[in-house]
Order: sequence, then structure tokens, then C-alpha cells
Amino acid sequence: MKSLSCSNRHCPSSKNGGAAAIIRHGFYKAARGKRRRYQCQVCGKTFCSTTGTPYYRIQHRRAVFDEVASLSVEGLNKSAIARVKRITWNTVHRWLERAAACCRRFNKQKVKKVSGAELQADEIRTIVGGKGQPVWVFAVIDVWSRLWPSTIVGKRSYQNTLALFRDLSSRMNLEVLPLITTDGFGFYERVVGRVFGPACVYGQVIKTRKNDRVVRVERRAVIGAGRLNEALGDSEDSVKLNTSFVERLNLTIRQGSSYLGRRTIGQARCKERLEDHLELFRCFYNFIRPHRALKFGREFRTPAMQAGLTRRRLTFREIFETGISFLASKNVLFALFDSAPSVSVAARRMLLAA
Repeated sequence: MKSLSCSNRHCPSSKNGGAAAIIRHGFYKAARGKRRRYQCQVCGKTFCSTTGTPYYRIQHRRAVFDEVASLSVEGLNKSAIARVKRITWNTVHRWLERAAACCRRFNKQKVKKVSGAELQADEIRTIVGGKGQPVWVFAVIDVWSRLWPSTIVGKRSYQNTLALFRDLSSRMNLEVLPLITTDGFGFYERVVGRVFGPACVYGQVIKTRKNDRVVRVERRAVIGAGRLNEALGDSEDSVKLNTSFVERLNLTIRQGSSYLGRRTIGQARCKERLEDHLELFRCFYNFIRPHRALKFGREFRTPAMQAGLTRRRLTFREIFETGISFLASKNVLFALFDSAPSVSVAARRMLLAA
């Protein structure tokens, strides 16, 4: 009862940022039995425990909804999920839209104040609708925590490159000068110089290919060349400029999204569908999926745990059930999602040494 808040956006208690007095208000009949209803004593509105969440009126168990979301981020397309779970394609489509909307809000709320000492950016080429409509998925990774903080879907243009790094800078806690590495795409240099300026160390890794093989790799410092050796010395993952970590993230994204499979017949029919699925998968990758590179003893951490955004591995159930809190107030969140304090570079070294 204490964790519940009024789902009415216009309730005075929601505007004040505090939890209203919630009381039990009988039951309602559902397909699988009775469900509890609640009432806000301030505005008088009644609601159930799933109001404001993706589970609202799904006519199935919440476990089935969670399984559909889990199958989607494991690379299954909607038709395959419908066959496996024996539900209609339209139901799967509608559920995944709800799940993606909730994950988008969750990502926006939780992925912030990221202390990124080493960042890598890259793009994935795919098609939307048909071969004549190629789009690019821009992605950034924080190397130390393996966190995927920002992504943009669109043309390979200056505007989208700028949007990516602006979104990244708004989510960062710039306590240290970040080391940023990209490929030789022409707009990266202009955008990084505009967004970060001299407050970063920026380098490019340019690969020359012949017959689909890399025959030469050129590494060059573009911004802060005098600080490059110091930045690489502070890095706990890289001894030279590279884009290995973001390229590995690209492979993980391709494996987890049926839209991005090579030579697939299940490509996205519109850009919005691809964006929705990437938000769902980004939430799964950051908060739910344990990363094999983040093993400490017997514990496998998620990127969000390593970055200090959460204290433990979350589940889809916990993420989806935060919807009522998002509708009620930006300041009301369940206690289990309290963020850990931000971790500095010195604290990182002490943590790993321990």
C-alpha cells in the first residue's frame, strides 16, 4: 500500500510530488479470478494495481507478457513469438509496443549522470521497408561499464550524429576528460569538437579493406593529442585506440533484434518499429542481461550495476510495474531502484583492486 500512488495525472497529490492516501476499494472480476481495486482519498479515482503499466487489461497472465518481451530481445520475430506462445500476431505487436513505451520512459529516467571515462561510437546499417530505404543505428558504449547510454536511428547525417552526442552529453557526469574513439566517418570530428570541444581526448581508427579483409589500420589523435597517452594509461581496458567494444556491442544488437539480422525477411516496415525495439533491447541489455565481461568472483553484473545506476540485476516485471509511478509523479519511485552513488576513476581502481 505504501508503494502505491494515485494514477490520476491531475490529482493534487501527484502535483505536489507526494503519495496520496490510498485505500482498498473492493474487487473486480477478471478472467483468472478477482483482482483488488484501490481508491485515492484525495481525488476519489479508483484504479487497480496494473493501471498505468503495460499489464493493464492484457487479458493474460503477466508472466506471459514478460515471456513475450524476453523472446523478442532474444532475436525472435513477432510471427515466431505468436506461434510459440499460441497467441495472435496482433496481440504480440500490441504488447511489444506497450513494453517499448515503458522501457523508453525507464531509460530516460534512469540512464543519467554516467561517468564515462572511455567512450566508443559506431553505426549499424540496415533497411526499413525495402532495400531502397537504408537507415543507420548510431550507438555509443561506455567501455569501463559496458553501458549503452544513447542511440539514434536515422540517416547517416550531421544532424543525427549531433543528436547522438548531445543526448550522450546530457546523460554524462563530466568529472573527468573522456577518451572518445570512433571510425573515420567525416561528421564525427565536427560533432565531437562542437559538443565537447577541448574537454575530451578524441581519436579515430581508420580501417582500409581489400576484398572484404582489413589490410591496414590507421590510428590518429584528432583532439587532445598531448593527453592521449595519459588517457590510455588511465584506461583499464585499452592500451591503444580501438573500436573493439562498440563493434562487439553492434554484434550483440544484431543478435538480439530480428529486424537487424543479415539477409532477413523480417526487417522493420517503418522506422518507429525499429526505434521501439531498440529501446526495449537497450533496457534489457543495460538493466537485465548480465554481461560476461563483468564477472567479479561468482557474480555477473549488468552494465547498469557496474555504472552505479542500480544495486542489483532487475527483471522485466520490476521495470514494467514502475509505470504507475511514472504516471503519478517524477519524484516517486520504488525504493528498490534507488541509484548507487556515482563512481569516480580512483574509486573504480580501488574497487577492482579489492
